[in-house]
Amino acid sequence: MSKYLIVFAVSALATFLATPLARRLALRVGAIDQPSDRKVHPRPTPTLGGTAIFFGMLVALSVAYVMPGFSGLYRNSSELWATVVAGSVIFAVGVYDDIKGSLPVAKLAGQVLAAGLLVLLGVQLLYVWFPGQGIISLSSDLSVPLTILWVLAMVNAVNLIDGLDGLASGQVAIASVAFFLFIYRTPGLYGLASPAALISAVTAGAALGFLPWNFNPAKIFMGDSGAMLLGLFLAAATISGVGRSAYPPSGGDVAAFSIPVLMPLLILAIPFLDVALAIIRRVKKGNPVSHADKEHIHHRLLDIGHSHRQAVLLMYLWSALISGCALAVAFINGRKTVGIIVSALLLIFAVTFVPRILIPKKNGSHSRQGGRG
Repeated sequence: MSKYLIVFAVSALATFLATPLARRLALRVGAIDQPSDRKVHPRPTPTLGGTAIFFGMLVALSVAYVMPGFSGLYRNSSELWATVVAGSVIFAVGVYDDIKGSLPVAKLAGQVLAAGLLVLLGVQLLYVWFPGQGIISLSSDLSVPLTILWVLAMVNAVNLIDGLDGLASGQVAIASVAFFLFIYRTPGLYGLASPAALISAVTAGAALGFLPWNFNPAKIFMGDSGAMLLGLFLAAATISGVGRSAYPPSGGDVAAFSIPVLMPLLILAIPFLDVALAIIRRVKKGNPVSHADKEHIHHRLLDIGHSHRQAVLLMYLWSALISGCALAVAFINGRKTVGIIVSALLLIFAVTFVPRILIPKKNGSHSRQGGRG
């Protein structure tokens, strides 16, 4: 565990120190997010925070490369190299969008390119475990499109929740820490050192290192360069940790059902729920899926009277609660205990979450700040 903490700390510190430089760069090149009727920030704010996040990740992965506990991963697996290459591509796409702006189809093409590079360089869904069926090996005809779809879903989920100061970075940090804990406790091909755990630690560190500068009132936004990069690293970690493991789950019979397929979805439940609701909402109205609106979950929280910080902290709480329950279910053997945990989660959700997203929107509602979807 100590070697992961070192990499985590390096990623966080490097990102934190690089963020003021990224802010200066954004001001120099004119990458400024201007206030508008669909954004909540009241004054022009520099973007390009993704440059600091990318720098922090590269520094942390470079330190891991020379550490005795991790150096073997770079020799025995292509997954870390694949993540860096694909991350560089999607980071470049995001930087261009932050500075110049790009059409949704062009941005999607860049995301597909990055996802395709992940697959070509060895990161793809290979195995799926089903209760009663054991480990199922996926054919390339199935694994390749599923991998690309998963990457696209993760990248756009993070991008869409980047709507309030600190929201995306905080939720990515929570998800990364939760997934790290899950992978660290799960048998893998490389023993205690695994690419998935390392990528998760690096991602969590970069997100937390950026958060002090991004929390309300934000001094800089991560932009698409940061949101899509964090989403891709999360996708690589989850694919490597779940879709490339040939080991069956180690939890109990009820807990095991949620481990291989549902664990990433449970940990990232809030971002994915927001994406699903946005797609349904826009399709019903006859709008393109990429059409921006002001009805995301965080907008609902602002509409009913929560302050900016309260809305963000409440969504942190929901994410941490779901992630904690998912981990408990994964590692606890016992139907009764698992049932109690799940029931408590559903009750809390019914009381605190559902009323807030179903409440009608008021006129003159708040709008979103960061992501562009």
